[in-house]
Amino acid sequence: MSNSLKHEAPPRDLLTWLKYIEQLHPNAIEMGLGRVKVVIDRLGLRPAFKIITVAGTNGKGSTCTMLSQIYKHAGYRVGCYTSPHILRYNERVNINGQDASDESLCAAFAAVEEARQGGSHNADAISLTYFEIGTLAAVWHFVQTGVDVAILEIGLGGRLDAVNAFEPDCTIVTNIDLDHQDILGHTRELIAYEKAGVYRPAIPAICGDNDPPESLNAYAKKVNADFKCIQHEFGYELTKTGWYYLSNQQRIHHLPIPALKGRYQLNNAACAVTAVIALQSALPVSEVAIAKAMQEIKLVGRFYTDSRFPWLILDVAHNPHAAIALAENLKVLKENSVTAISHSNQNPRVFSVFSMLADKDIKGVVDALKGEVNAWYVAPIEHSRGASVAVLLEAINKAAPNAPVKVFNNLGDAYYQAYLDRESCIEPNENDKIVAFGSFFTVSGVMQYLNEHVNTSLRKQ
Repeated sequence: MSNSLKHEAPPRDLLTWLKYIEQLHPNAIEMGLGRVKVVIDRLGLRPAFKIITVAGTNGKGSTCTMLSQIYKHAGYRVGCYTSPHILRYNERVNINGQDASDESLCAAFAAVEEARQGGSHNADAISLTYFEIGTLAAVWHFVQTGVDVAILEIGLGGRLDAVNAFEPDCTIVTNIDLDHQDILGHTRELIAYEKAGVYRPAIPAICGDNDPPESLNAYAKKVNADFKCIQHEFGYELTKTGWYYLSNQQRIHHLPIPALKGRYQLNNAACAVTAVIALQSALPVSEVAIAKAMQEIKLVGRFYTDSRFPWLILDVAHNPHAAIALAENLKVLKENSVTAISHSNQNPRVFSVFSMLADKDIKGVVDALKGEVNAWYVAPIEHSRGASVAVLLEAINKAAPNAPVKVFNNLGDAYYQAYLDRESCIEPNENDKIVAFGSFFTVSGVMQYLNEHVNTSLRKQ
């Protein structure tokens, strides 16, 4: 605890609030639940609604979105808290798919800040991070608005993440791979232990990893969680018209393929359906609601294509595991394009707008995608953690020394040149794609550019 800075008057708008809470703590991350739990007690935050906590290296956002849509179609009022955002902070907190308003978030931040400062408790102020304050504000908002169920995405790890300060009714770990090793550990075993920390005694503990580290299984057993692992207690089976959800090898539901692209999304979908079934007695859901949700799910930044820009794919892939999934999606897209009727003999090409954070496995990401990318358009991310152009170029040159590379001062310029080069190819192919990937910041930078500069020269009508 510390006497963090205080202010005489609370911020008046969301942007000022965000700037304020960003400088309340000297570090972006401080693992631990003690400080958060003190403020939860001061706020009197005792959610009466059901909580599903979602952890994992990749697939958390997709799984949260699936769950949110399923419960929405079932007629429930659903709160969903995810991070990070792409364009606006409001994206992190939504109810039934609608982002929280600036006014609602300001009210939530004000309540958390009063409790953090000590409020009527006449206690010391507590230093909280940006993410910790955001988490408390989201749950406070869900309490005030009376949701039936809240889907809460873990920010980092699981065991010591602020979200884990709230007691869940169901828990999911989507998968385990190497990421944030400086904080979580340098092996899958160590990382799995941290993520398994969301599991609770006698509570459904779902795992979507096809080969989970033993440390995750051991933790679930140690706490006596109701452990359910894909390919064991549940799974899926593909058909020509969709997929079957399997429970103990028995077909239960026949469902449409999720609108989110990629075979790996079936793992996420199976985890989501397992959670829904586990809570069926408290929150009944029909197969019709699940099927409707599967058909309608869209999530910006997950192999996402905006209908205004059919040549552009946005993907936040920022680690090798996610990059491999992106490469598989691009390969399938290319194969489907080649077999389709086309006026060009040229195979479809991929022009990549690429940037990453310096603390990520840049080489691993480039290695995973080098076979699917024809040209690289590189620019720095405008963030203190952004990798330098020199580091990005070094990774590309080592993995794909003969690949064309162009360097730019910003992501907007990189996208625009990729667009021009695609349009001016000697042998154009309508299936040529621009793929912006490497980070949430990369996707955000390209989307901001499109929102600010899009006109008829940049978009097909």
